[in-house]
Amino acid sequence: AVTTVEGIGSTKSRLHPVQERISKSHGSQCGFCTPGIVMSMYTLLRNQPDPTLTWTRGRVGPTGHFKGGDTVSPNCSLFQQVTLSPSLFNPEEFMPLDPTQEPIFPPELLRLKDVPQKQLRFEGERVTWIQASTLTELLDLKAQCPEAKLVVGNTEIGESGGCPAACPGPCVPSVFPGISFGASCPLSSVEKILHEAVDKLPAYKTEVFKGVLEQLRWFAGIQVKSVAVSPCSGALKAQGKRLFVTRPGAEGISLKTQQASNFSGEYFSAFKQASRREDDIAKVTCGMRVLFQPGTAQVKELALCYGGMADRTISIGALSHHVLSGSSWNEGLLQAVCAGLAEELHLSPDAPGGMVDFRRTLTLSFFFKFYLTVLQKLGKGNVENVSVGVGAKYRLSEVPEGQSEEDMVGRPLPHLASAMQASGEAVYCDDIPRYENELSLRLVTSTKAHAKITSIDISEAQTVPGFVCFISAEDVPGSNKTGILNDETVFAKDEVTCVGHIIGAVVTDTPEHAQRAAQGVKITYEELPAIITIKDAINNNSYHGSELKIGKGDLTKGFSEADNVVSGEVHIGGQEHFYLETHCTIAVPKGEQGEMELFVSTQNTMKTQSFVANMLGVPANRILVRVKRIGGGFGGKETRSTVVSTAVALAAYKTGRPVRCMLDRDEDMLITGGRHPFLAKYKVGFMKDGKVVALKVEHYSNAGNTMDLSQSIMERALLHMDNCYKIPNILGTGRLCKTNLSSNTAFRGFGGPQAMLIAEYWMSEVALTCGLPAEEVRRKNLYKEGDLTHFNQKLEAFTLSRCWDECLASSQYHARRSEIDKFNEENCWKKRGLCIIPTKFGISFGIPFLNQSGALIHVYTDGSVLLTHGGMEMGQGLHTKMIQVASRALKIPISKIYISETSTNTVPNTSPTAASVSTDLNGQAVYEACQTILKRLEPFKKKNPSGTWEEWVSLTGSLSLLHFETNSGNPFHYFSYGVACSEVEIDCLTGDHKNLRTDIVMDVGSSLNPAIDIGQVEGAFVQGLGLFTLEELHYSPEGSLHTRGPSTYKIPAFGSIPIEFSVSLLRDCPNKKAIYASKAVGEPPLFLAASIFFAIKDAIHAARAKNPDCKMEKLFRLDSPATPEKIRNACVDQFTTLCVTGVPENCKPWSVRV
Repeated sequence: AVTTVEGIGSTKSRLHPVQERISKSHGSQCGFCTPGIVMSMYTLLRNQPDPTLTWTRGRVGPTGHFKGGDTVSPNCSLFQQVTLSPSLFNPEEFMPLDPTQEPIFPPELLRLKDVPQKQLRFEGERVTWIQASTLTELLDLKAQCPEAKLVVGNTEIGESGGCPAACPGPCVPSVFPGISFGASCPLSSVEKILHEAVDKLPAYKTEVFKGVLEQLRWFAGIQVKSVAVSPCSGALKAQGKRLFVTRPGAEGISLKTQQASNFSGEYFSAFKQASRREDDIAKVTCGMRVLFQPGTAQVKELALCYGGMADRTISIGALSHHVLSGSSWNEGLLQAVCAGLAEELHLSPDAPGGMVDFRRTLTLSFFFKFYLTVLQKLGKGNVENVSVGVGAKYRLSEVPEGQSEEDMVGRPLPHLASAMQASGEAVYCDDIPRYENELSLRLVTSTKAHAKITSIDISEAQTVPGFVCFISAEDVPGSNKTGILNDETVFAKDEVTCVGHIIGAVVTDTPEHAQRAAQGVKITYEELPAIITIKDAINNNSYHGSELKIGKGDLTKGFSEADNVVSGEVHIGGQEHFYLETHCTIAVPKGEQGEMELFVSTQNTMKTQSFVANMLGVPANRILVRVKRIGGGFGGKETRSTVVSTAVALAAYKTGRPVRCMLDRDEDMLITGGRHPFLAKYKVGFMKDGKVVALKVEHYSNAGNTMDLSQSIMERALLHMDNCYKIPNILGTGRLCKTNLSSNTAFRGFGGPQAMLIAEYWMSEVALTCGLPAEEVRRKNLYKEGDLTHFNQKLEAFTLSRCWDECLASSQYHARRSEIDKFNEENCWKKRGLCIIPTKFGISFGIPFLNQSGALIHVYTDGSVLLTHGGMEMGQGLHTKMIQVASRALKIPISKIYISETSTNTVPNTSPTAASVSTDLNGQAVYEACQTILKRLEPFKKKNPSGTWEEWVSLTGSLSLLHFETNSGNPFHYFSYGVACSEVEIDCLTGDHKNLRTDIVMDVGSSLNPAIDIGQVEGAFVQGLGLFTLEELHYSPEGSLHTRGPSTYKIPAFGSIPIEFSVSLLRDCPNKKAIYASKAVGEPPLFLAASIFFAIKDAIHAARAKNPDCKMEKLFRLDSPATPEKIRNACVDQFTTLCVTGVPENCKPWSVRV
């Protein structure tokens, strides 16, 4: 039986207690992933209605955060043990959990367990799926169809074909001392049985079981483990697992594996290192077993098995025999094994997966960890292991005393759609029911980075059932030119300039047929030279536009007066938006004079409307664009959503029928671009006391094949190159590298985070060079109230110093600095780092005319109000805040106000929902519209002063108003400020790191809604954590993206969040330049995650300080993101020096840094 989120509760009847809690305690933002999180919690409670904290942690993750699948949104408010301000919500109002009210398991299904199992057969157009009922039946089927695939578990999609047969074999536990598992035994059952064994058997007999359990702990969430059957192959091979096989003819079918218990004097460990600790595929994994001669430390057997070092699990047998011969477990054996591993485990420089030196070093590091672990168990050593508690704290301003209970401004009102999101009722674009004659579209894209198109053959596609048509540039009735600067095409014609360039699209009756038809379109190319990386572009002088430049003071004089000058380079990698809802459009032709209605997941209704109208050759007034809500955007749907919308609109125009397209994740990642990678070349001059006197930075961004918003992004980068520091002599330049990659685009922060990371990078090198505490050097260089920036904007209401001092105090910075220094002295292979980082983020669109918005208010005769404004709801709580603004302005309860959608026929010519200004602009427009409404009501109020809102409104007949609001002036209307202090712990042997604690103090003015604002601070921080420490895009030298989905591209998981996470909103700091004294909050906190990056850098510095070869080199390069590979390689030691791989001149690496 399958229970969905709709089956446990709804807003129409009653919410389930889990749905109610996640809704009222602000646990849902965009809401697209909320049903999955609700069902994870619900499942946990169905399995254990009254869970203890220990039991919960075992199923929620080692750091107390819920372990979901790979696609956990980085901006979700998370399920964790928290200490909340009592004003955020009242837990006493929650419904109690009553297990007796849960749906029962259907009795008719229960009866089936006593009925003999029958074969199930599903016939498709091309594939037959068979579920065998007995082993004999399966073997017969396999003999009949030897090429058929056996599918069991299948939690990840791989290559498949032929005639698959699925076999759910039973779990077959045997008596101890060994345990046998059936071939299809789910990992959740394996885990349960091994836990029982560990509890019952003596410790020495369960070494293997504990090793396997440790691997399963990090393998995946309970949902995946309930169907997954993949074993820990390296671990099993090392412990000598037995594999029993039945052979039907020449084909072997694994029936069961047997895991033996241990002998006395036998020790076993398993290790894994991945890009992300939780739910990730290992880069290198291993199992290690040693058996000693009875009663001695003399090695009798040593087995080492590695995964990730070849195309199969490999056993290091020859090495083991070579070093044994009565060896003791001592440093001599350690050195011999490490030298042998370095010699035996080779990887070619172009090995698939890359990270060659890192992977080779891990093989040695893992053995060293095993060596230390066994040493400890023999009573001869100590293994560092530190556990930390769990918790989050929030501090916010309370509403002023005497504020009316009905005035909701400043109160933590839950997101108004959160209950619908928690119950699965919230409608997203693809949830709109299919039209009766609707068609499906699939894009056909280039497989070459730069090439001429020589032919397009659609004959194979035409044979697919349900095929309707193929559309291309030839079908465009208007202009095929599109893009923000008109430098793009709707469909490529004659030439493609990136992998993923849209050439055409197929239109069929179903999405499945569209996918097959798209694969049937055969395109031939004549390849042209391609430019992929920033360095390629610099070498080939390939740029969009001319150089951008900003400067102040006398740079020559500044450098000549400086006591020290440091120069260097730093690279910041790109980032995929990974909104949970991919790009989606439904286009419905209306049949009259070019009219068309589009339902789109976009942040930009105006550009969607104008681009479609331009492509179809009709006036914009014939195109209606509607947006209910979007499942995350982060800037990725500001301009790039139009590449899908224009194609879908053309298909609807050509066929005269509704057409729908929702991109698969791999398509979305390939086609739509992301955050711009940056390369910076810096030179900084400073005095002995750390005071910076001169700075020059050359910024290069990888813009991709078109301009899009790259120039505005670079302009913002140059305006933020100072971060929070006053530099008297400064020069910044920027170039937009024109490459053959998909055009990069807007992303939360819009160039600011890259520029500010560069600023903090050279600032950390200033502190290291001077030998002064980093926080002291940063504080010395901070701006003060009334200072002028390098672009001559005066800093007013400058609250950064308050944020800094509060963060130092609340984080107990100086006491913890001493504790960390002591920890680092006492621990050799684990190091901790601490860093405090400020941010100053300018608020406004860079293009002045975009700083405008509109609001339309309808007041109906029953007193209800329909509010429409120019902003899109994408999880940031914009609609909720707008209703709060209108409620205060009109002095009516929020229950009387409703926002249905955003559309181009209600508020025209809107700016995109971006740049963190949507609350400021739309809020002011809503306020002004409300004031005009109130003025029109004045005569009726005078006639009946004691009347009600409903009575006054009923006398007016009709009351509507459209109002536009604009801002102009300095580059920025005002600045948002914040400070974060973070502590991390790194594993010097593997490059792993743990985020132990973060304290944030954020100035959001007088918050309109502190609960939503805290959620935005948390979400931005975690997304920044992904940018600076985790998320890494890999491209082939030919410009093809390797990382096209959650299996290869890792966003933060729940366990990535700092174990202790405190967010404080600065009190008593009203902002006179925005609605009700509030401030923007969407983008500014993202950069504060750089405190994690620089805490890691601080920890690496401590690790390098113990190495005599590194002591003289205080400065070392650490590019962003600080992945385990970069951390491990920076912690130079005897293992890294053994694993340096030479790269021949003509070697083509697996991936290149773009």
